[in-house]
Amino acid sequence: MKLPTWKRLVLKVGSALIAPERQGCSSRYLLTLAQFIVRCRAQGTQVILVSSGSIAAGAHRFPEIPPATTPSARVALKKAMAAAGQTEMMAAWDKLFDFPSAQILLTHGDLRDRERYESIRETIFTLLEHEILPIINENDTVTTDALKVGDNDNLSAMVAAAADADTLIICSDIDGLYDKNPHLHADARLQPEVKRITQAIYDMAGGSHSDVGTGGMRTKIEAAEKAVSHGIDTYIINGFNESAFSALLVGGNPGTLFHADERPMQELQHWMTHTASEQGEVIVQTVPGQTLDEHCARLSCNKVLEVRGEFAAGDTILVRSKDGTRLAKARANYGSSLLIFITEHDDPELTSNLTDAQGSIISEQDIALLEHR
Repeated sequence: MKLPTWKRLVLKVGSALIAPERQGCSSRYLLTLAQFIVRCRAQGTQVILVSSGSIAAGAHRFPEIPPATTPSARVALKKAMAAAGQTEMMAAWDKLFDFPSAQILLTHGDLRDRERYESIRETIFTLLEHEILPIINENDTVTTDALKVGDNDNLSAMVAAAADADTLIICSDIDGLYDKNPHLHADARLQPEVKRITQAIYDMAGGSHSDVGTGGMRTKIEAAEKAVSHGIDTYIINGFNESAFSALLVGGNPGTLFHADERPMQELQHWMTHTASEQGEVIVQTVPGQTLDEHCARLSCNKVLEVRGEFAAGDTILVRSKDGTRLAKARANYGSSLLIFITEHDDPELTSNLTDAQGSIISEQDIALLEHR
């Protein structure tokens, strides 16, 4: 075995490891996690911690939710739990380290906005430069359905890409990816390595057996797919197993290793593909025999067949062909209202003026081709 050569590592820890009994934070598993982080830093590896658990940590501060409680009241109560639990969780981590840490709370709205995304990157890099441990969580107190990532598995992959990490470790409640659910099938076999994530790999994914977390195995594979496409090796390990962390530190593979793509996406293309969410769609006319690049290059207004959703100039949109093929995600040069007006009014002069002004309905600098997705 070779000692790991990680330069920058993202470690994702779930709620069941933070507050397994939903009675506040527990040191039962946190001590092992903290020791792993300390040893990684001692070996020269920069570490970023993505830590779930604020709701689970704060739940004990509130009475049980009555069955008759309205959905909106339930959501408000969970947000309050997150607010109370976040400080408790940060305090628990701080007690375990003799170096400083910093809290970063994010929503998907922060990550999908390019300016805020760049600001997040700069903050993480500055903290690491000053040997401060970034501890990142989704901001459950303020997030909404439209703005949330929804699970910290995918959040950890987005953070790993934003931080230019080379390794992502996702803690699970089982040893890794099995070919079938090991809780139900005695003959389930652990998959030690995955070199390419295909539909067959997704078909192996089952749900999590934790009653305090939100992410199952499928979200972990989704996260791995995001990470490896950015050139990030990704491990899924059993976070409850202390020996798993010892094995990692000496170059072992105690779970499932998803190998980084040999030809990873460039940073901007990865952000467009995996982090920026489309606010609408534009259906365009394609020409048989043209390459994907040719379909999307200088995409003029007269090729627009249909506009779906509401978006403004500068928003990320999905470009599809008439047959439904996903061609690209890109920044829109025009809002949906103007494009709809163009498609409903055959005005060559207006189309010509718009084409002269911008040259394309999408930004040729901010585009991610989706040929293989």
